Amino acid sequence: MSTQAFKAARDFLFAHRTDYPTAHRDFRWPELTHFNYALDWFDAELARTHADDLALKIVGEGAATRTFAELSEASNRVANGLRALGVQRGHRILLMLGNVVPLWETMLAAMKLGAVVIPATTLLTPSDLKDRFDRGRVRHLVAAAADAAKFDGLDPTVTRIATGDAPAGWHRYDTLLEAPAAFAPDGMTKATDPLLLYFTSGTTSRPKLVEHSHQSYPAGHLITMYWLGLKPGDMHLNISSPGWAKHAYSCFFAPWNAAATVFIANQPRFNAPGMLDAIVQNKVTTICAPPTVWRMFVQEDLARWQTSLREVCSAGEPCNPEVIEHVQKVWDRTIREGYGQTETTVVIGCFPGETVRPGSMGQESPGYRIRLLDVDGNDGEEAEICIELDPIPTGLMLGYQRDDGSFAPLGSPAGNHVAYRTGDVGTRSADGYYTYVGRADDVFKASDYRISPFELESALIEHEAVAEAAVVPAPDPVRMAVPKAYVVLAAGKEPSRETALSIFQHLRATLAPYKRVRRISFGPLPKTISGKIRRVELRQAEATMASKGERAEGEFREDDFPELAAR
Repeated sequence: MSTQAFKAARDFLFAHRTDYPTAHRDFRWPELTHFNYALDWFDAELARTHADDLALKIVGEGAATRTFAELSEASNRVANGLRALGVQRGHRILLMLGNVVPLWETMLAAMKLGAVVIPATTLLTPSDLKDRFDRGRVRHLVAAAADAAKFDGLDPTVTRIATGDAPAGWHRYDTLLEAPAAFAPDGMTKATDPLLLYFTSGTTSRPKLVEHSHQSYPAGHLITMYWLGLKPGDMHLNISSPGWAKHAYSCFFAPWNAAATVFIANQPRFNAPGMLDAIVQNKVTTICAPPTVWRMFVQEDLARWQTSLREVCSAGEPCNPEVIEHVQKVWDRTIREGYGQTETTVVIGCFPGETVRPGSMGQESPGYRIRLLDVDGNDGEEAEICIELDPIPTGLMLGYQRDDGSFAPLGSPAGNHVAYRTGDVGTRSADGYYTYVGRADDVFKASDYRISPFELESALIEHEAVAEAAVVPAPDPVRMAVPKAYVVLAAGKEPSRETALSIFQHLRATLAPYKRVRRISFGPLPKTISGKIRRVELRQAEATMASKGERAEGEFREDDFPELAAR
């Protein structure tokens, strides 16, 4: 019955693919009691009704194709091989692979066994991995042989499995594929059983541990499928690294919910022209990419690439309006934004068929109910984005794991209302369009005005010399704080006085006086492994320099330019 309920919910969203008002009003999460995505959906539905259709296509390094039937059988073999090595229901498997076929095989196999997967990026350091071993309570490990040395000295009781030439003490992944092709589960999987344990990117503190169930991501990403505008047979490209939630969003659950093909273009280093070539050559129909990638795309002559794209989306952080406008002008395709977190699926989005408003994240997702609440739990015009928990949306996490292994209760009291607080601040228009303001920790006051870093950063990157920017408060004896920009320059631009003056002049013509950036420093930005800017480090650096009465080396201030004062 659970599989039928899952399919019925999917088919409802298909039927209203461009009818957001009806989808929002009438969608109901499927009621699932026992549900195992790999067994009950991938094997029972996709591998039967779409057996010979492509489930996965990889070009570049590790090039390969797999049909739904082929992945079904291979994951059965891997599941049997893992079982023979001692993997049991509830055991935690650290999965640290790049975009290679064994990643998808292992994910499906772990689901079939009822094991819990801890996705990990290959960029993690040995100290990062020790934290994951310790707090994640890892029992088994699947990684590339090239990364084996990173695990030296870590818990020797962990079962180690390597793709490639396995070193001493490691099992060869290829031998798992020699196991029998028929798999029998050890019992039923409850829809609420744990499936995934994610470590967040840790932009403001050390990573949290987020637990998802066999329904929260599999069924929750029906909404992601809907937002992406996916159809059966689509060739879907999501530019994201394995190990992060966005990879599960759009390189696993959402495409396969729609019976679409997951397309991967592996590159040694991201190359915009090469990626655009791959999009054209492989007839990619839908794409989701972070704003950083879109900014690199628009620096190319996009008109050179005549694509098959029907849907173009962006997520991870707000996409700048000028980027959206450029893609619309050249490709006649509107980038639709989506907002979600590791803890959720797509909560707010610009959905197919709806008007896209530059600067807005879009509207409330079907299946979610959003409120903007202040610290006291009162509704506000500009406040923290919160998800109502009565009822709890299926796409929301089970909770955060505490250091002792127990899980914190979901949500937090907000007056008489219980809500999950995202930590992000937003505004809402009278007709239900949300605009991102910033992380609650990033929004600051200057001269008693509330400042959104994102708004200032968007103005900054409109300047031809600016490739990327982050704005933080710099302590000031008069204004309490002033906006300071850390700027990464575009190729060929110099960190000179002339460049700083040009940027200041641009901001004066663009922003209201109380919002203007007053200080600029050039250089690289501190980022998490997942590529998100750690503004917390920049804020700390500013506070430290202010406490010492120092000025950052190479910093430019408005006061340094008499020509600005004269205006």
